[in-house]
This record gives sequence, C-alpha cells and structure tokens, in this order.
Amino acid sequence: MKLAALFLLSLTPLGQAGSSGYFVPAHRVSGIGVARDGLSDELLQVRTDEMIQSQTFTIMREPLAVPGARRISDSSHLQALFRRAAERSGLSASLIEAIAYLESWGNPRAESPAGPKGIMQISSATAHSMGLRVIERTRYRVTRHRVQRTRHGRKQYVTLVHRVPYVVTLRDDRLSPDRAIPAAANYLAGMAQKFGGLDWAIFAYHCGQGCVGEMIDLTRHAQGIPKNELTVPRMFFSCSPVWNRDLYQAIQQQMQRDWSPTYYFRIVRAEQLLALYRRDPQAFEELSRQYHSDFDSVRAPHRLAVWVKRADLVFRNSADLRNDDSKLLVRAANRPEYLGYRLSLRPDSPEDVEDFALASPAALGTLTYIAFETRRLLDKLHPGEEFQPLDVTSLVEPEDGVRQSSDGLTLMHCSGQVFDIDYSALSPGELECLRFVLNDLGWAGYLGFVEEGRDQLHIGCSPNSRQFFTRVFEESLGPQGPEQMRAS
Repeated sequence: MKLAALFLLSLTPLGQAGSSGYFVPAHRVSGIGVARDGLSDELLQVRTDEMIQSQTFTIMREPLAVPGARRISDSSHLQALFRRAAERSGLSASLIEAIAYLESWGNPRAESPAGPKGIMQISSATAHSMGLRVIERTRYRVTRHRVQRTRHGRKQYVTLVHRVPYVVTLRDDRLSPDRAIPAAANYLAGMAQKFGGLDWAIFAYHCGQGCVGEMIDLTRHAQGIPKNELTVPRMFFSCSPVWNRDLYQAIQQQMQRDWSPTYYFRIVRAEQLLALYRRDPQAFEELSRQYHSDFDSVRAPHRLAVWVKRADLVFRNSADLRNDDSKLLVRAANRPEYLGYRLSLRPDSPEDVEDFALASPAALGTLTYIAFETRRLLDKLHPGEEFQPLDVTSLVEPEDGVRQSSDGLTLMHCSGQVFDIDYSALSPGELECLRFVLNDLGWAGYLGFVEEGRDQLHIGCSPNSRQFFTRVFEESLGPQGPEQMRAS
C-alpha cells in the first residue's frame, strides 16, 4: 500500500465517543465499511490504485513470477507477436502480454486442470469463437484379460476383449502462440466494443461474457452510479451488505467461484510489473524476494507470511514477555462495550493470562478499528440488533508455548503483530459485516487474515499501515494517549 494515499484516507477528525457510548476513532479510512453512496471520483481513484497495488502479493508470491517475466519480455519472437497483435486489434501490446503473463507465465504448452490451454489459456469453446481450430478424434485401445467362470460345475477361463476409448488431438491452435496471441487480442477487442469498455472486456476474459453481461446490468441499475460511468472499479467499490445489496451479493458469488471481479486490477498490476522488469530487472527480482515467505520455501500461503518475518519472532518465552526491553508490547484493555472486543484468552496455564494479554499497539489498533467498522455496518444493516463484541482468543504467545505447532501461522504470534478472533458466537448478520470489513481493509492493503478451522481468524496489519493503526490505538486510550501507553 502506498503511504502517499493515506492523506486522503485517514485524517478526518470526527470526534471521540460521546453519546454513542463506544469508541469512535478520529482517524478514519474513507470509503471503508458503510459508505458507498456518492463515491467521489477522487476516492474511487485512490481505492482503485490501492486495489491494483494489493495484487502485487497475488502475482509476486508465485515461484514462476520471475521466470515468467523473463520468458515474456526476453523472447524476441513473443515480443514481435505482441506488437503485431496490438497493431491489428488496436489494443496495447503491454495489455496483451500482461494477460499472457498471468494466464500462463508465458508458457505456450501450459494446461489448466479446468481445460484451458496455451499461452493465453483459452478454453475449447472460446477457441471456436475466436476462429482457432481444435481437432480431436476418439480412438480405441483394445485390452484383453482372462476371467474364471463356472459352467455345469466346471471351471473355465475365457478371454474378455474391451475397447477403451481415448481422445487424441490432431491439431490445437491454442498451443501455437503465433495463432493464439492474435486471436485472443482480436477477441478481447471485440468484447471491449460489445461491453463498452476495455475493463469489462478484461473481466469477461476471465469470467465469461454471460457473467459480465449480468454484472453490467446490475451495475446499470445500481444506486449512486452515474449511467456514463459504468466501470469495473465503480461496480466493485459501489456496493456493500447495506448499499446496492443485489450487486454486492453477485460480486460475492463470483469471488467465491474464481475471484474474477479482481482480475482487471490484477492485469493492470501485471502490466506495471512487466514494465518494471524491462526497466530494472534487478529491482523486479528484489521485489519478488520481498514477497517470499520465511515460513514456506515455495509459495507464500497468505499475506501474513510475507509481512511477518522470522526476525520478528522475538518473544521466546514468558520471561521475554514480562521483560520486553524494547517495549514492543502494550496491555490490551478488556472493555467490550467501549472497544468492541472481549478478551477470551485461553493459555494452557491460567497464570499466563496476564502475560498473554499483550500485543503491539498496531495489532490492538487494528482490532479496535475492525470492531468499530463492523459495529457501524451492523447498525445500518440490522438496526436494533445488539452488537456482539468480538471474541479475541489469542494475542501474543511465546515461542516455547507454540513450538509444538510447526505451522508458521501459529509462530507469528511470537511477534505480537497477529491476533485471533473466534466468530462462532456472532449472528449471521454481524459475521457478514465482519467479513466485509476485513475484505474491504484487505483490498486497500491495510491487513491480511487467514481462516483456521470453521470459526477462527488470524489477523494482522501490513507493515505500511502499522503507524496508522498505532494512532488509532493511542486514540482509544483517551486524552493521555501515548503517555498512558508507555506507563502500561
């Protein structure tokens, strides 16, 4: 997340908790949670840019990100194909190569388990509409095996012959970059004309034309979206569980299916990353290293595995928690009605409760802010429903207490930057609000979260947003702010 965007998002003083009876932060993230109507062009641009930047993790955590960039950019043959396809389709070569990069990492022989093939990952049905030829024939393999049968009380052996069908491919233009790249570019240009925008065409490349047709229709009939501004970013950021609910539910359905509503933002980021590779290959490779996990040698499983490093796991035992010479941790207040969360810590030894009720100021600010936005959204979605404070089941934990669990996610608690929420007691409405707030802050690059089991969430904020959430935490202490924090 770019810190430069924070000036638009975080500095609107709105007062402390007054008659509300619960904490209301003065530093707020605009466009998160409740507010969706009347989304300004400026705020939409900020949210779009943040969403694009947040796709860096999705791309750069992949082991093939660097080899794929080399394959795409360093091949004179592929670069010539992209240029010619751009000239004929009217699209930019950078867009066409970005799609090839994300779809196959530039591998002409790539095959998806779902069926699409080739450098542009084209399905057989779409290949036909593009004018590509996929010729297959069914052939048969003859197998024989002997079985024993009994006839008239006598055992006999007979040989059974089976014809087993199998399919052979005689020709598949999808596997030929010379045919697939220009065909995909022309197809994309045709969809841009059909849907009235290149962003919708990119969305359709991943989701399908029928899917996008339905999403455009829902966007056209949504409230607060000007008829001449029907764009994918407007669609994505102009709905919530409260505002334009039909559109919100349709987006959620597509996200659960294949994350296609985020595909446009991912392609834009892929264009930027390939441009970075050509401009400065070393900077590109360094960026890739930043998105490697210290806890997984192949692929970062989630954002927390990138943001928390092994060097951050400084609390080895309970003595480290009590001493905390660097003053990295502060004590969490157990004020459910005011702060919106309840400490439900369950250490193995009851005497450890006090030591385990610590976390970094950024983690507690993140927790407080999540509770605030969830409560605010619930008040709009279900007026009159009582807000259930979030159950916090884990804050910091020393390494000697979690070492028996070898997964990196549990070890991250040794940093004080990760906390757990148990949502099993939440009403369906509040759980929907919580998930939306987490996703909303995640799309903006503020935090990451991971499911564990059926009712547990591990949550942590990004390094770039720790200062912001620390300020939220300081606000929650009252007028004394940082002085009270240091005293604790």
